[in-house]
Formats: sequence, structure tokens, C-alpha cells
Amino acid sequence: MNITGAMESLPDATDADMARASAKALSALLTEMPRADRAQIRIDGHDLILPKSALELLRNILSEMARGNAVTVVPTHAELTTQEAADILNVSRPYLIKLLDTCVIPHHRLNKHRRIRLDDLMSYKKQQHTRSPSALDDLAKQAQELGLY
Repeated sequence: MNITGAMESLPDATDADMARASAKALSALLTEMPRADRAQIRIDGHDLILPKSALELLRNILSEMARGNAVTVVPTHAELTTQEAADILNVSRPYLIKLLDTCVIPHHRLNKHRRIRLDDLMSYKKQQHTRSPSALDDLAKQAQELGLY
């Protein structure tokens, strides 16, 4: 996978606290200036101009760090192994292989190995997330009709 940046370990308590404060401040700035499309920041005497999308991504990274999570940035065109894709979906690798073999998730082969584009995987994940509430509603309705609820 073409990983753009990865944390080597989970953030410690000091980093999590710093990330929490920074995420809160950055979120407030983004709320106060919703029309701003860029920001100038200074790091050790050097000025940088960042696009708003980068600031929003930075806020999300800081929020995850504040929760004690490690963060990896992956481009949407990145190709994942079956194990990486299974880990993202929180399913077993054999289950993911069944989804690939039934063409539920697009993939291609690189020699003997399957590769899944991150954007295809995330589209599938979004579809599943959208379908979940209606599936639960259907199960609850069936349970009521059968007198189980």
C-alpha cells in the first residue's frame, strides 16, 4: 500500500492532550471562518499556506490522536491487500474473499494476489452503513410479527 504517513505507535497521554486542544482550536477556527479557503501557518519561522481541505484533514487526524488512536493517511487510489481490506471492514479475510469472488467489491489480480482499490472498498463500506438501519428495522418488524418482541 502506498502509505503517505503513518504513526509508529499510539499517541501517549501528553500527545493525546495536545492533539485534543489543537483539534478544538482548529475546529473553532474552521467554524468561525467557514468561507476561508486557505490558512497561513508559521512553523519555526517558516510560513506555509494550507488549503482548507488540508486543515479539515488535520483536524480529523488530531481528533483521532486525542482519542488515543494511531493514524495512517492513505490516498484514495491506493491498492490494498486482502488482509488490509478485511481489517478496514472488520471482517475475516475468508469472508472478504467471498465478497471479491462474487463481485460485490471490485478488485483485480496482481499475479496470484488480489488487490482492492481503497475508494472501491470505502464505497462498499458506505453502502453497507446505509443499508444497516433498514435491515435492523426489517428484523425488528419480523420479530414483532412473530411475537418475539
